[in-house]
This record gives sequence, C-alpha cells and structure tokens, in this order.
Amino acid sequence: MLDARVEEMATGQADRLMPLLEDMLARAGTGWRGLAAIGVGTGPGNFTGVRISVAAARGLALGLGIPAVGVTTFEAMALGAARPVLVRLDARRGQVYAQVFGDAPSDARLIAVAAEVPSPPGTTVLGFEAEAAPRYPLAVAVALIAQQRKDGVQVRPAPFYLRGAEALPPSDPPPVILP
Repeated sequence: MLDARVEEMATGQADRLMPLLEDMLARAGTGWRGLAAIGVGTGPGNFTGVRISVAAARGLALGLGIPAVGVTTFEAMALGAARPVLVRLDARRGQVYAQVFGDAPSDARLIAVAAEVPSPPGTTVLGFEAEAAPRYPLAVAVALIAQQRKDGVQVRPAPFYLRGAEALPPSDPPPVILP
C-alpha cells in the first residue's frame, strides 16, 4: 500500500512526525514491523525538516533492521518525466538549486534565478517558475524510488545540502567544567 500525507507546518515537525507515521501505519492496517524499508527525502529543502526526517529514518531503520533509502528532491521531482528534464528548486535569496537529468544526471548546483543551466534542446523544466508539474507528489515519488532501490546496496541517508546552514553559532561562551 502506498500512502502519503502532507501537513504544512512552520514549527513542531519533530513533535508531529512519529504520531503522524503511527497514524498512517494504523490506517494501512500494519505497524512498524510491517515495513520492508524506509524512504526519506534528503533535500535540498528546509534545513531543519531535512535533518529531522533523515535522523528519524536512520533511527527507525536501525531499530527495525530494515534499509533506509535516501532520495533527493531532484530525483523525486524528475521521476516519470520525459528526459531530458531540468529540475529547479527555490533556494531563496535570488537563487535556485538546479539539476539536469538526461542520459545521466548532471551535478546539482546553486545558481542565480536568472542564470541559464546548460541543457539539451527540448528539455522540460520542472519546479521553480516552471510551466510543467512533476508527475508525482514528492512523498509518493520518494516512496516509489525507495521501493525500487531497497534491495540494493544502501548508503546511510544524509542531508543533501548545496549551501551551508543559515543558523549562527551560539554567542554564549562554552560552559566551564569545574574540577
């Protein structure tokens, strides 16, 4: 069974994730032990959301003894699209993340919104400021790709970042450890 749910949240993702997953499993009539693999979106995307989801997927996979399969947002959006396809994602600050999928995927990159990405003639553009839409919702595409890859060699999923974190390091001095 394939199920997906989207809940737009500004905060509270870590608190909501596990109850949401348990609810989805219950609706499917199964539990944690009924899973054969866990697919997780690795980004690029919301920095905190990606870290929460990747950490949860890795922890669950380890505890359940099943593979965790990481899928980039680019791969998920390109699933089922006629090749060649250019996926553009809003990176804010006048920039986009971009990756071309043709015979083989190009390297993902961070570029200015107005910059051209070298791509073959007839390339379909998906994502940010594009006329075409991805074939599948993001969560569904991640699940489909994870299902295809679950029996292969797995590398532990890790967040896929093209830009460093925007958070500043703490300005407080480190604690003093007394003897």
